[in-house]
Amino acid sequence: MAARLNYFASPTAGAALKDFMSAGKALKSSPLPSTTQEIVALRASQVNGCAVCVDMHTKEAAAAGETPVRLNLVAAWREATVFTDAERAALALAEEGTRIADGAGGVSDQVWTRAAEHYDEEQLTALVLLVAFMNTVNRLNVITQRPAGDYEPGQFH
Repeated sequence: MAARLNYFASPTAGAALKDFMSAGKALKSSPLPSTTQEIVALRASQVNGCAVCVDMHTKEAAAAGETPVRLNLVAAWREATVFTDAERAALALAEEGTRIADGAGGVSDQVWTRAAEHYDEEQLTALVLLVAFMNTVNRLNVITQRPAGDYEPGQFH
Protein backbone atom coordinates (compact mmCIF):
# COMPACT_ATOMS: atom_id res chain seq x y z
CA MET A 1 0.00 0.00 0.00
CA ALA A 2 1.35 3.41 -0.96
CA ALA A 3 0.21 6.88 -0.04
CA ARG A 4 -1.66 8.88 -2.67
CA LEU A 5 0.97 11.62 -2.46
CA ASN A 6 4.58 11.66 -1.33
CA TYR A 7 4.96 14.80 0.78
CA PHE A 8 8.67 14.10 1.21
CA ALA A 9 9.28 14.35 -2.55
CA SER A 10 7.13 17.42 -3.17
CA PRO A 11 8.80 20.84 -3.32
CA THR A 12 5.45 22.46 -2.49
CA ALA A 13 4.90 20.24 0.54
CA GLY A 14 8.52 20.68 1.59
CA ALA A 15 8.19 24.44 1.60
CA ALA A 16 4.77 24.49 3.22
CA LEU A 17 5.40 21.83 5.84
CA LYS A 18 8.91 22.85 6.94
CA ASP A 19 7.77 25.61 9.27
CA PHE A 20 4.61 23.76 10.23
CA MET A 21 6.56 20.72 11.41
CA SER A 22 8.91 23.06 13.32
CA ALA A 23 5.87 24.16 15.30
CA GLY A 24 5.27 20.53 16.27
CA LYS A 25 8.85 20.23 17.45
CA ALA A 26 8.51 23.43 19.48
CA LEU A 27 5.51 21.95 21.27
CA LYS A 28 7.69 19.07 22.47
CA SER A 29 9.65 21.50 24.63
CA SER A 30 6.57 23.26 25.99
CA PRO A 31 5.66 23.05 29.69
CA LEU A 32 2.82 20.62 28.92
CA PRO A 33 3.96 17.26 30.37
CA SER A 34 5.32 14.94 27.68
CA THR A 35 3.08 12.09 28.86
CA THR A 36 0.05 14.32 28.39
CA GLN A 37 1.30 15.37 24.97
CA GLU A 38 1.57 11.77 23.79
CA ILE A 39 -1.81 10.60 25.05
CA VAL A 40 -3.51 13.73 23.63
CA ALA A 41 -1.80 13.20 20.25
CA LEU A 42 -2.81 9.55 20.36
CA ARG A 43 -6.44 10.29 21.24
CA ALA A 44 -6.90 12.95 18.55
CA SER A 45 -5.39 10.51 16.05
CA GLN A 46 -7.72 7.72 17.16
CA VAL A 47 -10.76 9.97 16.80
CA ASN A 48 -9.61 11.04 13.32
CA GLY A 49 -8.71 7.52 12.21
CA CYS A 50 -5.10 8.44 11.44
CA ALA A 51 -3.24 5.14 11.53
CA VAL A 52 0.15 6.79 10.91
CA CYS A 53 -0.19 9.01 13.97
CA VAL A 54 -1.67 6.25 16.13
CA ASP A 55 1.36 4.14 15.20
CA MET A 56 3.81 6.98 15.85
CA HIS A 57 2.42 8.20 19.16
CA THR A 58 1.85 4.73 20.57
CA LYS A 59 5.46 3.83 19.85
CA GLU A 60 6.88 7.17 21.05
CA ALA A 61 4.91 6.93 24.29
CA ALA A 62 6.03 3.33 24.86
CA ALA A 63 9.65 4.28 24.18
CA ALA A 64 9.31 7.06 26.76
CA GLY A 65 8.13 4.50 29.34
CA GLU A 66 4.36 4.67 28.99
CA THR A 67 2.70 1.40 30.04
CA PRO A 68 0.83 -0.85 27.61
CA VAL A 69 -2.23 -0.72 29.88
CA ARG A 70 -2.49 3.07 29.70
CA LEU A 71 -1.82 3.10 25.95
CA ASN A 72 -4.49 0.48 25.35
CA LEU A 73 -7.00 2.40 27.45
CA VAL A 74 -6.59 5.83 25.80
CA ALA A 75 -9.47 4.97 23.45
CA ALA A 76 -11.71 4.28 26.47
CA TRP A 77 -10.27 6.86 28.84
CA ARG A 78 -13.63 7.83 30.36
CA GLU A 79 -14.10 4.37 31.85
CA ALA A 80 -10.43 3.81 32.68
CA THR A 81 -9.01 4.39 36.15
CA VAL A 82 -5.37 4.74 35.02
CA PHE A 83 -5.43 8.44 34.07
CA THR A 84 -5.00 11.38 36.41
CA ASP A 85 -7.66 14.07 36.68
CA ALA A 86 -5.36 16.41 34.74
CA GLU A 87 -4.88 13.86 31.95
CA ARG A 88 -8.63 13.26 31.81
CA ALA A 89 -9.21 17.01 31.47
CA ALA A 90 -6.66 17.18 28.63
CA LEU A 91 -8.24 14.18 26.88
CA ALA A 92 -11.70 15.76 27.14
CA LEU A 93 -10.41 19.01 25.66
CA ALA A 94 -8.63 17.09 22.89
CA GLU A 95 -11.79 15.19 22.00
CA GLU A 96 -14.05 18.24 21.93
CA GLY A 97 -11.42 20.21 20.01
CA THR A 98 -11.14 17.37 17.50
CA ARG A 99 -14.88 16.84 17.06
CA ILE A 100 -15.71 20.45 16.09
CA ALA A 101 -17.04 19.34 12.70
CA ASP A 102 -19.42 16.88 14.39
CA GLY A 103 -21.64 19.79 15.39
CA ALA A 104 -20.52 19.52 18.97
CA GLY A 105 -20.21 23.30 19.29
CA GLY A 106 -16.49 23.36 19.97
CA VAL A 107 -14.98 23.08 23.41
CA SER A 108 -17.60 23.54 26.11
CA ASP A 109 -17.12 25.90 29.04
CA GLN A 110 -17.25 22.91 31.38
CA VAL A 111 -14.39 21.12 29.61
CA TRP A 112 -12.36 24.33 29.37
CA THR A 113 -12.84 25.11 33.07
CA ARG A 114 -11.79 21.60 34.04
CA ALA A 115 -8.64 21.85 31.93
CA ALA A 116 -7.86 25.28 33.40
CA GLU A 117 -8.05 23.77 36.89
CA HIS A 118 -5.10 21.51 36.04
CA TYR A 119 -2.99 23.50 33.61
CA ASP A 120 -1.64 27.03 33.70
CA GLU A 121 -2.08 29.42 30.78
CA GLU A 122 1.16 28.40 29.06
CA GLN A 123 0.28 24.71 29.35
CA LEU A 124 -3.25 25.38 28.07
CA THR A 125 -1.76 27.27 25.14
CA ALA A 126 0.45 24.29 24.34
CA LEU A 127 -2.51 21.92 24.72
CA VAL A 128 -4.69 23.92 22.31
CA LEU A 129 -1.83 24.21 19.80
CA LEU A 130 -1.15 20.48 20.08
CA VAL A 131 -4.78 19.59 19.40
CA ALA A 132 -4.86 21.88 16.36
CA PHE A 133 -1.49 20.58 15.16
CA MET A 134 -2.54 16.94 15.47
CA ASN A 135 -5.81 17.56 13.67
CA THR A 136 -3.93 19.09 10.75
CA VAL A 137 -1.37 16.29 10.58
CA ASN A 138 -4.13 13.68 10.91
CA ARG A 139 -5.96 15.19 7.96
CA LEU A 140 -2.83 15.31 5.81
CA ASN A 141 -2.28 11.61 6.45
CA VAL A 142 -5.89 10.44 6.20
CA ILE A 143 -6.58 12.31 2.95
CA THR A 144 -3.53 10.75 1.30
CA GLN A 145 -4.03 7.32 2.92
CA ARG A 146 -0.51 7.12 4.32
CA PRO A 147 0.11 3.54 5.40
CA ALA A 148 1.13 2.82 8.99
CA GLY A 149 3.11 0.28 10.91
CA ASP A 150 6.75 0.94 10.10
CA TYR A 151 7.39 3.97 12.31
CA GLU A 152 10.46 3.75 14.53
CA PRO A 153 10.61 5.83 17.74
CA GLY A 154 12.69 8.95 17.22
CA GLN A 155 12.41 8.72 13.44
CA PHE A 156 11.56 12.40 12.99
CA HIS A 157 13.65 13.88 15.80
